[in-house]
Amino acid sequence: MPDRSPVAEFFKDLGPGLITGAADDDPSGISTYSVAGASLGIAPLWTALFSFPLMTAVQLMCARLGMVTGRGLAANIRYRFPKWVMWSACIILLVANIFNIGADIGGMAEAMEMVTHVPAVVWSPVFALSLVVLVVFASYRLVARIFKWLTLVLFAYVITAFLTHPDWSHVLRATLVPEVHWSRDYFAVLTGILGTTISPYLFFWQASQEVEEERSMGRDFEQRKGATDEELSKSRRDTMAGMFFSNLVMFFIILTTATTLHAHGLTNIETAKQAAEALRPLAGDGAYLLFTLGIVGTGMLAVPVLAGSCAYAVAESARWGASLDRPLRVAPKFYAVLAAAVGLGMFFDFAGLNAVRMLFWSAVLNGILAPPLIVLVLLLTSDSRVMGDRKNPFVLKALGWLCAVLMAGCAVGIFVT
Repeated sequence: MPDRSPVAEFFKDLGPGLITGAADDDPSGISTYSVAGASLGIAPLWTALFSFPLMTAVQLMCARLGMVTGRGLAANIRYRFPKWVMWSACIILLVANIFNIGADIGGMAEAMEMVTHVPAVVWSPVFALSLVVLVVFASYRLVARIFKWLTLVLFAYVITAFLTHPDWSHVLRATLVPEVHWSRDYFAVLTGILGTTISPYLFFWQASQEVEEERSMGRDFEQRKGATDEELSKSRRDTMAGMFFSNLVMFFIILTTATTLHAHGLTNIETAKQAAEALRPLAGDGAYLLFTLGIVGTGMLAVPVLAGSCAYAVAESARWGASLDRPLRVAPKFYAVLAAAVGLGMFFDFAGLNAVRMLFWSAVLNGILAPPLIVLVLLLTSDSRVMGDRKNPFVLKALGWLCAVLMAGCAVGIFVT
């Protein structure tokens, strides 16, 4: 058999990191970036370049933790810290995720109502039940293989950005020169952008999926411990590719909404129809359908990740079996937590909250709750008792602490400005 080309090898190695990056651009992310572009224009473009090394560093630490220890993040917190720290981390994750799940399902339902005229209250339980059934009785890998292609719809924002002929010199300046406004609204947008790109659920998911990858190779716990230079290198390429994809999409959603919505005076997005108007230069009357495909596709990828990370965290903390590859009869408690997270999230959709604002504020909530979890990841991956000689290199440690401090500062900025 002929050797694969370097490009073929690169795509072959893509796995948990790419799925994590794709799931990061969930309905909450699309709405948050749309709100940012519509309300502030091109001013937030610098955040895409700025957040890339930060989110890559955090996700790399999570990936290394899972690969080197053979355990997920929650299991490592249980192993290294007192129980109150472990359960506090779980509660932070559950609060952020359940609200995020509700926002994502609500966003998917409102987008479907826009194109089908069937009320969103009908679509919410349909999506919730369908996702639980697919994950429990099929396989998340199957779900991911099907719906990851729908995420390619997000490249419509890339095409639209070019069709609107922005002033590229202004775009370059906004990308390279940070512009900060000392106001509550600006810090809320900034916290939301960071919170939807550097989200707590992705920390737990990435570490657990690295463990799942090794389980799928037939490795038991002792065989999973440790990682070769080649394995770490593959994981680094995978994670960086996923984070690059996530930030590229983020950049163009902000740019497209800035050059379409903000430029025409629509600075306060309240409905899915308003957000979808950003795609009209490309799709015309089909803008609503294109927007809906993007929202539903990313939601079908992200909601199982959100619910799955809840299940991983609780199951690892409680010493239950934790794996999406196990059948329901083998891991009933694991799947019960997953289903409960989706069910509780769905109830937010019946509270009468505005779907777009709920999506935006779920991102802000993630931004507020992420810093303490990033600190836990840093402490674990910098501890030789946990990582042996695979402790964080200086660059990862420095970027991780910078990320935690900046996200905490943005959260504080909401309340003091």
